[in-house]
Amino acid sequence: MELKTESKQHIEQVAGEALTQLESIAAAANGKLRDGRTLGSDALASINTMTSSSAIQKLDQISQANRESYQVLAAEPAIARVVVMDEEGEERIYYICRTSPVSGFPNLASYRAPVGRLASLAIGTEFTLPNGTVVEVLERAQLRPAALADGWDSRDTVVEAEDFGPITIESLRALLTEVAGEEVTEDILGQLLAEETVKANIIDGVRRSVITKMGLRDQPILDQYQDEIFRLPLDKRLLILGPPGTGKTTTLIRRLGQKLDTAFLEEGEQHLVETVGPGQGIAHANSWLMFTPTELLKQYLKEAFAREGVPAPDQRIRTWQDYRRELARNAFGVLRTASGGGTFILKDGLPSLSAEALDHPIQWFDDFDTWQRNTYVQELHEAAALLREANAPEVQSLGERLQNILARAGDGTLASTFGSLAAELPKVQALVTSLKEASDGKIKAALNLQLNRNRTFLDELARFIDGLQQTQTIDTDEQDDLDADEEEDTTAPRTGRAAALNAYMQAVRAEARAIASKRTLSKTSRNGKIIEWLGDRTLTEADRAAVGASLLVQSNARRFVNPVKRYLDGIPKRYRAFRRERQQTGNWYLNKGFEARDIHPLELDIVLLAILRAAGDLISKPNVQRDIDSPAWSSLQPILGYYRNQILVDEATDFSPIQLACMAALAHPRLRSFFACGDFNQRLTTWGARSADELNWVFADLDIREITVSYRQSKQLNDLARAMIRAVGGTEQNASLPAHVDGVGVAPALLEHAAEEPVIVSWLANRIREIERFVGQLPSTAIFVNSENDVAPVAEALNAALAEHNIQVIACREGQAVGQETNVRVFDIQHIKGLEFEAVFFIGIDQLAALHPSLFDKYLYVGTTRAATYLGVTCDGALPPVIEELRPLFGQHWQAPGADDTGTDQ
Repeated sequence: MELKTESKQHIEQVAGEALTQLESIAAAANGKLRDGRTLGSDALASINTMTSSSAIQKLDQISQANRESYQVLAAEPAIARVVVMDEEGEERIYYICRTSPVSGFPNLASYRAPVGRLASLAIGTEFTLPNGTVVEVLERAQLRPAALADGWDSRDTVVEAEDFGPITIESLRALLTEVAGEEVTEDILGQLLAEETVKANIIDGVRRSVITKMGLRDQPILDQYQDEIFRLPLDKRLLILGPPGTGKTTTLIRRLGQKLDTAFLEEGEQHLVETVGPGQGIAHANSWLMFTPTELLKQYLKEAFAREGVPAPDQRIRTWQDYRRELARNAFGVLRTASGGGTFILKDGLPSLSAEALDHPIQWFDDFDTWQRNTYVQELHEAAALLREANAPEVQSLGERLQNILARAGDGTLASTFGSLAAELPKVQALVTSLKEASDGKIKAALNLQLNRNRTFLDELARFIDGLQQTQTIDTDEQDDLDADEEEDTTAPRTGRAAALNAYMQAVRAEARAIASKRTLSKTSRNGKIIEWLGDRTLTEADRAAVGASLLVQSNARRFVNPVKRYLDGIPKRYRAFRRERQQTGNWYLNKGFEARDIHPLELDIVLLAILRAAGDLISKPNVQRDIDSPAWSSLQPILGYYRNQILVDEATDFSPIQLACMAALAHPRLRSFFACGDFNQRLTTWGARSADELNWVFADLDIREITVSYRQSKQLNDLARAMIRAVGGTEQNASLPAHVDGVGVAPALLEHAAEEPVIVSWLANRIREIERFVGQLPSTAIFVNSENDVAPVAEALNAALAEHNIQVIACREGQAVGQETNVRVFDIQHIKGLEFEAVFFIGIDQLAALHPSLFDKYLYVGTTRAATYLGVTCDGALPPVIEELRPLFGQHWQAPGADDTGTDQ
């Protein structure tokens, strides 16, 4: 490319200055690292022994952060150079780096700082600096530093100013070498070659980089719109929608990096973070959680986080599938464990849900949540009424007071009801304790009578119980389970005499309670079996009646001992009752084919959301937060430990609105910081979110932003993606290519009537060799097949076909990323969400249409949009009818860009 002499001289000047600055910054950072002294160690030397450990810990954290910043700067000193002019006509040059700057460079600023926004602004844009000075952007250069043996370089540097550009300079160092050697090149041939080298080094427009490794593209500088989004306040609820390759995930990662660095938070944000910190017991830098749909994408997100200097251990990037199980099993006792407790057994393929539940998850949840709340309130009213009718005057008096509280609460919130009940808790607790002591005394007296008659009685009972445990076929008496759930000691011994004593007490209580309630104890339940074995070795008839009456009073009073805990802990059991009731009316559930103890993953989401929202509604009340340590609210304390300052979701449309609401409910109520990104056209689950309305149900004030500039695909593949959306009736998107970018590629290639493996493999091998010839190296290449069973056979056959050119093909089973970056990889299509490759081959798309009719269009769109330049598609037969109209956009093979398409397939 020919530039004006002035512009050429200016660019040479910029190149010299930029390389000198890169050298200086890297040298300063390396010096700090070699010196070994950082803020922490310097300061610690002067701290006396009385200083708090938290202060020392904080200094150590600062020291570690400084070390990490110096390491980044030593490898990548700056990512942009920006020239601005103020209203007085004074020019100023800023260098922008990815991390915190090293001292000694007043014009070096972090991209996370407000001044960092300059790197994303268009030429001519005005910007107000933090000190109030208004400046205009005159010129900017995006730097890609590279440390060479003989000094620093910047490769594919994009420079633009008011009077030229944007241009791409392959090598700033080469530009300076040419200038230095100009005068000594006397021979004409040398001059001609030098001129050609200069032209080749400077390219008009922005060059698209070739994707050489599998993963997420590194985009050090965001565009102006993405930059604005990532700098929005911490306490926002944001959703970014956009087609593939628009930098949604990059924006999300960049936002997290900035919001974790308290140095770059606004004053109000810092105050919020400091306010919520003490109650959580977790540092702000660690108080975040990101959800992603697949394990493969999780691994590549971790890599991308590392580039931003954000440590991302496995406990902070999670799949919902794993985290849901952890919450349900360990936090809320919804799922059964080997040590006892828990209500349900999770079964992935459980045939429990009707199409109605799958199609209308929000209405399904609302139905359950309303039902369970009303059921709980009704239980309180009934319990207070029964206490009011008891024989003992003090119980009647208590029942009357509780009835009055519930009557005053009326249709008010549960939080206010619980608050009013708090004053009665000591009296209720005292009543339950005295009644329990008396009833337990009677049961133990009956047991002592048996032991006086037979010293081995407990040993015999223990052996019987061991036999029951081994059979594992005992049903649960659900009503008794509901009545006795707070009596049982979850730490009770499982074997021996102590276990026998525990079992005796429980069984005798269950029998007395059943008789007093005019119920029959289930003979197939554990307690029923024990009572049958005991025969007449329990209470006398008179004692049974007295103990039964006392236990009913205890059960009703116990509902008021810790109403918050009982409300939350009871949600799983109320769900089981709700499901049974709705099965009978034919709503939401199939009527048979599964056990009462089994639960489908989407049902588990419903239960978890009910618990999380119920707890969140209470914790969000200022008085509850203030008194969280008091007996009335202390059961909410453990849930605080699961809250995080920031919740992030990648590929949000793969999650159901219920799942997204669960994730959102994990955001700390004081911050409610939630950031998600996705694309409705890429939804790869039948239950995934389908509309903005469903997402607005999660947060009524969700700020939905759309980004449309696609940085991944060539013009041909971008045109194909848009035509595909129109053909299958997807959500229309106006995806555009970035301005001044060389977007010319090649038409996608199509092979039809290729059901035989040798035909497909031969075609694939020829196309892969073509790509390597065009590019000069083998770029990142993936092959997608329709099932896990096809991964290994295709990889093995293609490996043999490409052996003579030493191209290795790797089978990525279960979506695992293995092998070297230069390997061709074969994946089952279901694992490739969120990744990008230079070249993609999609095998048997007509068979995909038969395998996944409801999601075919989504799989096709996601698969084809993974490719940046080269896309190859095969069909066992012909193109599926739904995309027949796309045929003109395909060729049979590739030509080098710009060549005539007259060649024949090899």
